[in-house]
Order: sequence, then C-alpha cells, then structure tokens
Amino acid sequence: MPSSPSAPASSIDHFWAVIPAGGAGTRLWPLSRSSAPKFLHDLTGRGRTLLQETQDRLAPLVEDRFVVVTGTAHRAAVLEQLAEVAPGRVLAEPAPRDSMAAIGLAAAVLEREDPDAVMGSFAADHVIPDPEAFAAAVRIAAEVARDDWLVTLGIEPAFPSSAFGYIHLGEELPGHPAATHVREFVEKPSVRTATEYVATGRYRWNAGMFVVRPTVLLDLLGQWHPEFADALRAIAADPDRLDELWPSLPKIALDHAVAEPAADAGRVACVPSSFHWDDIGDFDSLAALVGDDAETVAVLGDAGLVRAVDTSGLVLPGSGRVVAVVGLDDVVVVDTPDALLVTTRARAQDVKQIVEGLKAEGRAGLT
Repeated sequence: MPSSPSAPASSIDHFWAVIPAGGAGTRLWPLSRSSAPKFLHDLTGRGRTLLQETQDRLAPLVEDRFVVVTGTAHRAAVLEQLAEVAPGRVLAEPAPRDSMAAIGLAAAVLEREDPDAVMGSFAADHVIPDPEAFAAAVRIAAEVARDDWLVTLGIEPAFPSSAFGYIHLGEELPGHPAATHVREFVEKPSVRTATEYVATGRYRWNAGMFVVRPTVLLDLLGQWHPEFADALRAIAADPDRLDELWPSLPKIALDHAVAEPAADAGRVACVPSSFHWDDIGDFDSLAALVGDDAETVAVLGDAGLVRAVDTSGLVLPGSGRVVAVVGLDDVVVVDTPDALLVTTRARAQDVKQIVEGLKAEGRAGLT
C-alpha cells in the first residue's frame, strides 16, 4: 500500500547509492570545464547543484549509504558540496577510466563491507523532477536485483531521439510483473530508426541507471574481463594498490563491458519507467529545461544582467557584465570571465568541437 504523505516511505534495507561523478560536460563549455564539470553547477536555478540534487533524490532510499566516485581533482569540491557524506565514502580515481572502473570499484568496496548489499548507480549530472516516481521505480528494481538480476531503469521516450541509446524490452519477468527481460541494448540510432522504435512501444531510453548486487556485477564482469574484475577486488582488499593497478584497467563503459553481453546471455532485466529524465547533454536541452517559452529568453543566473529585445533562447551571464541581445532567435549566449560562447540551440552539439580545438592548440587551461 502506498505510504501517506504524513508517513514517508522508509529507506530500502541494505540499499546503497553509488554516484559516479566524472566527465567534463564539454558540450556545456565554457560553463562546464574539466576543472568544474557540470555536476558541480546549479543548472536548474533551484539553488542546488546537480550533484546535490542527486543526493537529495536518493537520500530517502538509502539514508547515509552513499559511495561517490570522482576524479582526484574534484574530490575536495565534492566533499564540500556533500557535507553529509563521510570522506571515506568519496573515492578518488587517479585518472578517468570510464564508467566500468568507477562503478566496479564501488561494487568491490561494497562487496567486502556489506554481503547483503544491493547498489544502484545513478550519475551525478542528471535531472529528474519527479523524485516520487523515480523512487518507486528504484524500489522495484532493488527487489528484482535481489534475485541476482542486473537491472536497468528504462525511460519512456518523450520523442524519437537519436542522442540516446535504447533498451529493447522483452517478455515480462517471472515473479516480477513490473519488470521485463532486456532483449538487447541498441546504440544511438538515426532519427528514422528511433521513430520506428518509439512506435512499437517496446523500446526505452537507456539512461545508464543500473541496480544490482555488487557480487553479481563483479561476477558478470569476470565472465568477459576476468583480470579487470580481479584488479578491482584487489584494490578493494588493499587500497594502497590503487595507484599501482588503476592505470592497467580497461577504459570501457559498463554498458559495453557488462550490460550488453549480459543481455545477450539473458541476465538483464528492465523496470520500464515514466518519470521525466534529462541528462542536459547540451545547451539546447538546458534551454528547454529552464525555460519552456519559445518566444522569450531564458536566463540562468542574474537576470538583472541581461537585456533582450525581440530575442529568444538562453543567456547565462557569468562574468558580472551586462549581456545585451537584440533580434536573434534561438540564440545561446554564455558569458564567463575568460570565455564567451555565442551559438544557436540547433548547433549546440557542435560546442564540443571548440573544446577539442582548444586542447589541440595547447590551451587546455580554457577547457
């Protein structure tokens, strides 16, 4: 029976939230930098960073059972923003090795600490404005995971996007009517193919959310990458070996290392979910998030610094100076103390090319 508003639902027994907090968010440059990635910023205008909102969303499910995996350069900022998380629960990667290493390290630590653990991996930079619906889906996923499934949350597509991977749903999972088998994970398709997927009703967006028992995840990894799994367990057994073993770990996403082959082997389940989800992949999606009026300018930051005439789009005033925009449609203006970006919402994905060019020119300090 659903809990009443006056009686909040309790946390999930032995459930741990793993938050991979990495990446530079290059399509949100110059706001997001390698030194201050997007998860450290307030991109919703609600006074909390994406990382803090992720913690807020998960806290009712886990209480204080958090493990955050971030880069060495960002650990101090993460600790400052998540003051309630014990420093020992914020693990620092010596260098980025993609999601399998980060999430696998957390799994290896939890495997030793809590034999009954179920862990959910949720990225630090996603926006989910309906925490109740999210929590309901996670509760279902945790129960399915206790039966040794690798479980993913599949997001109901809002439109036929070519920017996301897809999950092909199979038959209902025996004993778990709210979950299905996963037939396969599909890489980012063309818009035409995505339209066909959405029309069938049997595909969901892959948001990279996984719920699993730590031992199950590491054992699955061990089937296809045995040395990888052994190294993660060795680091958990002796943290002093982190710097020795970390550079040898494969640089691979969890999806490719485990989820895709495990789906082929019939080991993956999905909880189809209808809550709204956004990974804020570029300034176009950010504009849609902070302002839904296509005829006006959305401002993220001090609106008193923006003057707009006959203009629509998104403006982020971050240098302290006034930004004036006249007669432009769907514009994106991002003003920071050392860099100014002017583009359109339609070309927002191309911002990454600027970052790549700056790096190639040896101007990494700007990235």
